[in-house]
Amino acid sequence: MVDNNLLMEIGLVGKPNVGKSTFFVAATMATAEIASYPFTTIEANRGVGYVRAKCPHVEFGVECNPKNSLCDHGTRLIPVEIIDVAGLVPDAHKGRGLGNKFLDDLRQASALIHIVDASGGTDAEGQSVSIGTHDPVEDVKFLEREITYWIEGILAKAWEKSARRAEMQGEKLERLIHEKLTGLGISEAEVHVALKEANISGKPSSWKEEELLKLAASIRKVAKPLIIAANKCDIAPRENIDKLMAMEDFITIPTTAEHELALRKADRAKLVEYHLGASDFKILSEDKLNAQQKGALERIRKVMKTYNGTGVQRCLEEAVYNLLDMIVVYPVEDENHLTDKDGNVLPDAYLMRRGSKAIDLAYKVHTDLGDNFIRAIDARSKRVIGHDYELKDGDVIKIVAKA
Repeated sequence: MVDNNLLMEIGLVGKPNVGKSTFFVAATMATAEIASYPFTTIEANRGVGYVRAKCPHVEFGVECNPKNSLCDHGTRLIPVEIIDVAGLVPDAHKGRGLGNKFLDDLRQASALIHIVDASGGTDAEGQSVSIGTHDPVEDVKFLEREITYWIEGILAKAWEKSARRAEMQGEKLERLIHEKLTGLGISEAEVHVALKEANISGKPSSWKEEELLKLAASIRKVAKPLIIAANKCDIAPRENIDKLMAMEDFITIPTTAEHELALRKADRAKLVEYHLGASDFKILSEDKLNAQQKGALERIRKVMKTYNGTGVQRCLEEAVYNLLDMIVVYPVEDENHLTDKDGNVLPDAYLMRRGSKAIDLAYKVHTDLGDNFIRAIDARSKRVIGHDYELKDGDVIKIVAKA
């Protein structure tokens, strides 16, 4: 059983009525209320989705027994927690709509997937309008602005007083900012990068709203990176898709969450064979489908060929592997048989930041392993490696620790 408290969290964000809950259900096959009116989602929905990696059992010629993940014919499916929060409306940072709850629900998210109605069929408030009448690029700018103002509002509380105290006591600015943002899942290292990229001049105690907004925008980009899911691409005017994909500083993926959900349900019902992230599917039971269903599947296939899939799985994987720069590592206790103490073969798969060391993996598995680390062993080469060995994607590693 997977412990959800240990999973990386990906937040689904956006205004109401853009398909966030449909995306959530499609990605997790969890139950959530789906309807075409604002604030369908009030309490955050949480579920587990998966990102794919190559399972080493194929290379080693063994059968695996995954414990914290799944394996589908050589593809390891590594769980991530997905949170679908209430729709965001303008001035949410001031508490309008469900703004305060929305922002609080995002505190621990490592990355955000911004679900945008690429069809232009919902206005700024999330109300339905004619397709093509609203500019989806405005939605991207609006969400950036709301999250930036949210972070700035936290920083601004007693800023001058705390900044002056830090200056007098020689305290690092990174530490001051990190303390103010406690609970947002933002590390001091991320604050350091954000400060460097913001490049704000003058004494921090003299910074006003303009400087704090610049800093907040930099922190948002570094600590809460987002990817754009150009949803409803099947009905969106092509120029809307092109405008979204032309936006600088963002990865934009054309997405049709409704089609992904339909395929996941049809696969579960054994009507089609569909694998996560595939660009096509196979119909298994032609005789069980009526003409309307066959027509719908052909329309789905046409859109998938245009956009190389439904985009849902790609959004998750771009967020994890590209935005967050994660790799997958497989710890074992017996490097010869690739097993844990119970004899499970290649039991676990861990997502680690690129650049992580062997000692980081030890701590990820268990605090005691990190505290008592002696050395590690590369299961492929059988070479002994030290605590500062930089992990590579797909590594199979044994940690040796003092008893």
